[in-house]
Amino acid sequence: MRQDIERILYSEQQLRERIAELGAQITEDFRGKDPIFVGVLKGCFMFMADLLRSVDIYCTMDFMAVSSYGDGTTTTGAVKINKDLSRDIAGRHVIIVEDILDSGVTLSYLKNYLEVRQPASITLVTLLDKPSRRRADVKADYAGFEVEDAFVVGYGLDYAEEYRNLPYIGVLKSEVYSKNG
Repeated sequence: MRQDIERILYSEQQLRERIAELGAQITEDFRGKDPIFVGVLKGCFMFMADLLRSVDIYCTMDFMAVSSYGDGTTTTGAVKINKDLSRDIAGRHVIIVEDILDSGVTLSYLKNYLEVRQPASITLVTLLDKPSRRRADVKADYAGFEVEDAFVVGYGLDYAEEYRNLPYIGVLKSEVYSKNG
C-alpha cells in the first residue's frame, strides 16, 4: 500500500499540530453556542475524531453519508444522500466537517440541503482545501491546509475505499488510479 504513494504531503505530526490549532480557534469562536458537528462520512472520520478531541466546548455530533464520486477520481456532479441526520438542527449552530473541499459540488448541495432545516448557522470546516478544482461557489470557514491539484489519500481520504488507514496524507501515484479507469 505505501509503495503506491508518490510522496507524503502532510505527516502525522503536521496533521496533529494543525488540527489542534483549528480546534482552539473553533473553541474560541463557538464558546457558549453548543454547536452540533456534522461529519460527512466516510472521509471525515479520522479528522473529525481528532478535531473534536481538540475542541473544549459543549457540543454534540451527528453524521451524514453523502456521495458524488463513486469509485472514480472526479465528481459525477450528482449528489446522493446515503444517510441523513438523526437529530433536529433547527436553531442549532451546525459545523459541517469534511475531509476535503475539492469541486465544492457536494458541500454546496449539502449546505443548501441543511439550510432548509433552519439552523442558527452553518459553518464549513475542512482538513484540505483544493481551490484549483472548485466548480461550485463554496468556501470553507476553517481549512487545515490548501492542497495542490493532486489525487491525495490517507488519514480518511480514499481511492476506491482503500488507503483511508494511512496515518498521513500522501499523493497517490497516477498509475494506481489510471490503470483502473
